[in-house]
Amino acid sequence: MFQSHLGSLSYEVKELVKIVYLDNAATTKISKVALDAMMPYLLDGFGNPSTIYSVGREAKNAIENARRTLAGCIGALPEEIYITSGGTESINWAIKSAVELKKSKGAHIITSAIEHAAVLKSCKYLEKNGCEVTYLGVDEFGRISLDELRSAIRDDTVLITIMTANNEMGTILPVSEIGEIAKENGVLFHTDAVQAVGHIPIDVKEINADLLSFSGHKLGCIKGVGVLFVKKGLRLPPFIHGGGQERGGRSGTENVAGIVSVAAVLEDILPRLPLLGVAKLRDKLIKGVLEIPSTSLTGDPTNRLPGIASFVFKGVEGESMLLMLDQNGICASSGSACTSGSLDPSHVLLAMGLSHETAHGSLRFSLSEDNTEAEIDYVLEKLPAIIARLRSMSPLWN
Repeated sequence: MFQSHLGSLSYEVKELVKIVYLDNAATTKISKVALDAMMPYLLDGFGNPSTIYSVGREAKNAIENARRTLAGCIGALPEEIYITSGGTESINWAIKSAVELKKSKGAHIITSAIEHAAVLKSCKYLEKNGCEVTYLGVDEFGRISLDELRSAIRDDTVLITIMTANNEMGTILPVSEIGEIAKENGVLFHTDAVQAVGHIPIDVKEINADLLSFSGHKLGCIKGVGVLFVKKGLRLPPFIHGGGQERGGRSGTENVAGIVSVAAVLEDILPRLPLLGVAKLRDKLIKGVLEIPSTSLTGDPTNRLPGIASFVFKGVEGESMLLMLDQNGICASSGSACTSGSLDPSHVLLAMGLSHETAHGSLRFSLSEDNTEAEIDYVLEKLPAIIARLRSMSPLWN
């Protein structure tokens, strides 16, 4: 048994028979499809793809087959798919190398105020190195203005980088329109699709993307595998130098098992997206949670990812909610998992106009096809009492 204290709140973490896992936007457990795809390349097919003997050639063939599958899943060509170590690397490579590629034109970037830290910190890094960055604001639902985007484009604008869907509150951005605006103005368009690929249909041609990033561990695969789509004709400068893997674009011995698993999972899940029922569970959760007084849904109420339900609770602090939910065997998050160690309120919620005090009371549930209606019922049974208890101790609650 583990004892901890948060102010006057004490709690116990006990061994639980059942964990209700509702933090799939942070990471997912590995699926059977992924595990089955990986096993041959963890055992007999362990060879280095850069070698010329049979075990290495088998590994190389597996990567190229996976590349073809991944390309087909997002409407790309195989030669437009590059494998990375994850979404963060893909994003960094796309943004930093795109700016380097287009430096003769200028050094102006357009992004939004609600991007993932991988985008925002890449932009901040480039600002320190001579770039100018325009950060588009959002409305109360986390939506950008396309008119504001058009107005922000300058003669020296080289890149627009705006996410497909927000990781904290689930709002889906109008990437097709953004891509069209970028194309009309001769500007490269990159989208962080880490939370979108495998959850909603994505076609790189339909959204006019030049660059698109996503990650395997949000889809039921192991951590440490990502994908970067680079439109044919673009030759990004390498981001990692070494042995020249990935056609000279990204050096490092390939994670064969991981690459194969991402392709297998995407190929399995995309045809089943309309049948998964995740959005139905999300809507049941939203309806039940909003019955708690002084609670608000964050993000677009309709145009949102099927698995994300995010809220703010007045008079309650997010970390306390997470601890008490954990005591009851429920895993959730407060804002982005990548910044959960920070005591600062979510930059996404602040950009949407929420006060610091309100933004501190944020809670995100993110569902997968593994979740059940019984689990949602359990959350709706436990959460009201947790909120009531925390409010009874809160100096912010009347």
